[in-house]
Amino acid sequence: MTVNLRSILVMALAAGCHLSGQLAPTATKKIDVIAAQILQDTGAPSVSLAIVKDGKIAYVKAYGNARIEPKAPARSDMRYAIGSVSKQFMACAILLLVQDGKISLDDPVGRFLPDLTRANEITVRQLLTHTSGYQDYYPLDYVAPFMLNPVTARAILEQWAKKPLDFDPGTRWQYSNTNFVAAGSILERVTGMPLMSFLETRIFRPLGITSPIDLTQHPPGNSDAAGYTRFAFGPLRLVPPEGPGWLFAADELGMTARDLAVWDISLIEHKLLKPDSLDTMITPARLKNGAPTGYGLGVGVTDSGNHPKLSHGGTVSGFVS
Repeated sequence: MTVNLRSILVMALAAGCHLSGQLAPTATKKIDVIAAQILQDTGAPSVSLAIVKDGKIAYVKAYGNARIEPKAPARSDMRYAIGSVSKQFMACAILLLVQDGKISLDDPVGRFLPDLTRANEITVRQLLTHTSGYQDYYPLDYVAPFMLNPVTARAILEQWAKKPLDFDPGTRWQYSNTNFVAAGSILERVTGMPLMSFLETRIFRPLGITSPIDLTQHPPGNSDAAGYTRFAFGPLRLVPPEGPGWLFAADELGMTARDLAVWDISLIEHKLLKPDSLDTMITPARLKNGAPTGYGLGVGVTDSGNHPKLSHGGTVSGFVS
């Protein structure tokens, strides 16, 4: 059994606070205790977190060791892979193109990628809501040996998006990273820009987010947290990252917990997406029979005390978010 043990947490906390945007010392002590317990219970070498209160970052801290040999204490300015939390950024990028009038969520995939299976029956919206029927290329609990070799987005689509669909479009919900590779490919065709360049130009730079790196091409460096794994009850081991190209548009980002919190704040404050666009992003898709899916555009949506709860996890080689 392989367990990914590197963690990054972004938490929202409303209790135990005093001045706006600040946490009381009693609250920070409780957080420190919780973080220490998580490290002890999971065996993860480090965890990094950011907490938002009243629309402001109230607490940022990292715990444990970002690297074991040589030992390097975790710091809050270190980047961690955020895995599938990257899907929110991909969905936002498509919605920005919708706002620009360059694309519609109801456009058929065949308008942009005509050679994919049943492309004229599948919409861009169905890619982003995991209701297209395209098979997932990434076995989510481990990195398959073939994924250590370089790949292109086109090659992923050739192998996994030209197969027969797993179900008729819109009739089921099934998580599939292949959907987001297709969405990223569409964005690059529409804009004529590499995906990361678009994210930097339209999302990161306007929000003052400076830490992201594209793990598709560049794994974390020596100044970032390293990814580890453990086999059964054995020792922690450095784990090789996915080969270049495998994380494209679905899991490609590494960043600090602080910058991920800045992103969350930007959604709440409509800094990039207009209210109608954000509503579209966080409204759960419905299947053709009317059943809800619990998933919007790149984000999970559940009910918590009669209020929508928005969340998404992420796992790539050696990291959990």
